[in-house]
Amino acid sequence: MFKTLLVPVDVTETDTAMPAIDRAAAMAAASEGSVRLIYVISVVPMNYMEFATPDFLDDQQKAAERELDAIAAKIALPPERVSTLVRMGSIYHEVLDEAEKIRADLVVVGSHRPSMRTYLLGSNAGTIVRHATCSVLVVRE
Repeated sequence: MFKTLLVPVDVTETDTAMPAIDRAAAMAAASEGSVRLIYVISVVPMNYMEFATPDFLDDQQKAAERELDAIAAKIALPPERVSTLVRMGSIYHEVLDEAEKIRADLVVVGSHRPSMRTYLLGSNAGTIVRHATCSVLVVRE
């Protein structure tokens, strides 16, 4: 059974994330495991940062934490078995790093149906599947 589950979440696309969150919560409930939600803020190019306010990155971090906490509050598990984390960087790199750090047994990734664009360019979900050292479950909408 899977005890430590990591779920990457895009707080701006919860329709894609919710099926994965629901599946992870059900699996964690069955094994008395825990779920960690992670949201990765993409790095803003430096040439745009000169136009940003001094508090821009902190404001982004706090807003993302509030959004992720609101999503976590809806999970049907005891609060001590649900945690959240917001990181900044490359999505797949940060997710894979966190999976290693918490020794995740399973990464549960929500994904759109594949399109020609994702076949040609790849996707974060695809990269996570290819490079994770633990099992990965891809949940379609």
